[in-house]
Amino acid sequence: MFILELTYTAPLERVEALLPAHVSWLERYYADGTFLASGRKVPRDGGVILAVAADRAAVEAIAATDPFVPAGVVAYRITEFVATTVAPALAAHRETLPS
Repeated sequence: MFILELTYTAPLERVEALLPAHVSWLERYYADGTFLASGRKVPRDGGVILAVAADRAAVEAIAATDPFVPAGVVAYRITEFVATTVAPALAAHRETLPS
């Protein structure tokens, strides 16, 4: 499981102009089951996405396709973690620690 933290690197007006394309991008990865949750940070200086993928390289490749990236309005920080405890709604994503 991965936490994708987005931090805006450009004025909010530039981010807002790209928001419809970013939302379409999000919807694509919600539809295929990659994204589990997302939203704005408070204060509004970026966002957070909770994702599942086979490996870090896959998540990095997905993040690179976010319309915010080529426009240069965000920086991504990707954190991988092992989700050993999850809410019932996320039971399919529960992981076990390697031996």
